[in-house]
Amino acid sequence: MADRILIVEDDTNAGLLLQNFLTSEGYEVKLAVNIKTGLRSFLADVFSMCILDCSLPDGEGFSLAKEIRLRNDHVPIIFLTARSLLDDKIRGFQSGADDYITKPFETFELLYKIKAILRRSQVQINGTKDACFSIGSYQFDPKNQTLSTGTMIKRITAKENEILKLLCLKKNQITKKDEILIALWGESDYFKGRSLDVFIAKLRKYFASDSSVKIENIHSVGFILTDQP
Repeated sequence: MADRILIVEDDTNAGLLLQNFLTSEGYEVKLAVNIKTGLRSFLADVFSMCILDCSLPDGEGFSLAKEIRLRNDHVPIIFLTARSLLDDKIRGFQSGADDYITKPFETFELLYKIKAILRRSQVQINGTKDACFSIGSYQFDPKNQTLSTGTMIKRITAKENEILKLLCLKKNQITKKDEILIALWGESDYFKGRSLDVFIAKLRKYFASDSSVKIENIHSVGFILTDQP
């Protein structure tokens, strides 16, 4: 699957030029023109990266970056802006940015920065794939496909293991239903969706002894795993 990139840029011409360039390089690109539509787009889809302008019609891109970071602590964020003051750069990094690029910029330099940041991001995600996760009073070991609490150890199926791992990687955040379906079955359709619902129901039963653990269904969007008391 192609990496999806969200661009939030109020200059429509500049945004379209960048969108067309990145699309020609194999990326899927969504363009938004302000904070409101940018955040709405981010919450409605799964993105590999966000590219934000600092000056937007309804506020500063720094506040949007903070909102994104509250919901997703690993998606890379690049600021692409005409604001070149050191104070702005510091605010950009403090708000959660991975890079800060000032306009005018070289298109291919931006492209290779995008590739490098996405490569590092993927290495970090892959590095957590076999890590153990704490879920309430449970320990989940995806490498050995086990879920344990106290003296109880339960071996779960391969599909249950993959689903739970995806939920853990986005704990307290929404994991899109389509994202799970494509990761597990390579496609998203009604029948695969019903199968996923069955697996989710089984996972809920495994956590029945700990009321703090919840796998909530966000209607028509996906699921969110939480373990708050």
